[in-house]
Amino acid sequence: MANKAKMMMAMAAGLAIFGLAGSWTAAEDGKAPGQPANKVTLQIEGSTTVGPIADAFAEAIMKMRPDVSITVKKTGSGDGAAALIDSRCQIAIMSRFMKLEDFKKAVEKGIMPVAHPVAMDAVCIIVHPSNPVKALSITQVRDIYTGKIANWKELGGTDMPIVLISRDTSSGTYETFTQFVMGKEKLSDKTEYVNANPQAHSRTSTTQGAIGYVGLGFVDEKVKALEINNIAPNKRTITTGQYPLSRPLFLFTNGYPELGSIIQLFCTFHLTEKGQEIIEAKGFIPLTSY
Repeated sequence: MANKAKMMMAMAAGLAIFGLAGSWTAAEDGKAPGQPANKVTLQIEGSTTVGPIADAFAEAIMKMRPDVSITVKKTGSGDGAAALIDSRCQIAIMSRFMKLEDFKKAVEKGIMPVAHPVAMDAVCIIVHPSNPVKALSITQVRDIYTGKIANWKELGGTDMPIVLISRDTSSGTYETFTQFVMGKEKLSDKTEYVNANPQAHSRTSTTQGAIGYVGLGFVDEKVKALEINNIAPNKRTITTGQYPLSRPLFLFTNGYPELGSIIQLFCTFHLTEKGQEIIEAKGFIPLTSY
């Protein structure tokens, strides 16, 4: 699957470079139907992980361009993909790459998704700060989420039941977690599902026996990020791919944006000094970091 995803990324990039992504309508250029000619609107939808970056980019761009109105809706990567495919947004923000079935649906509707990596991130396994456990292996995390390990004392911790917190199934973070950690194994039926990173963080930070997972930008002093396979999630280990749950974050558009359009400005904002400052301020890693 990883090789197929890489192949689809290369195909999409190739189409963008050679300008084969199709023609552009006014709405695709950021001018919504019915809006005045001098009013530019941009609808963005998708990941709650990429959401803080998108919100901050939108705020910065609207300050630069008073004629621009940008709306960011954050309900999950799967929702972002669906919105782009159905032409309900111009940019999908996603914490995973599009699935092959996403590409198939898109092409059937005349949409050609093109990926724009904007930052590096990681799925961080978090626990309550009082939990004495500091590190787990991928196998141990899998055994926890299948229910094979149900008490922290089995891992050298306190005699306390483990409370399983997971993102909902439309989440790109959920997709990454299940791909890298669960494989073909299913999560325990005792798992509690939450619909966004802030909820996963809140539930874990207020429940001593909880274990959850969030994007790097949602790790703070209220939770403890565990080492995985003896590697801590940090700037160096994530950018070099040493941390086993590292991942890029994406924007997806229908074809490569028209040069000079507000869509292109948004999709390349991460390359600017201000864009990189925003990414770091939100707890993620600019692509230029190493």
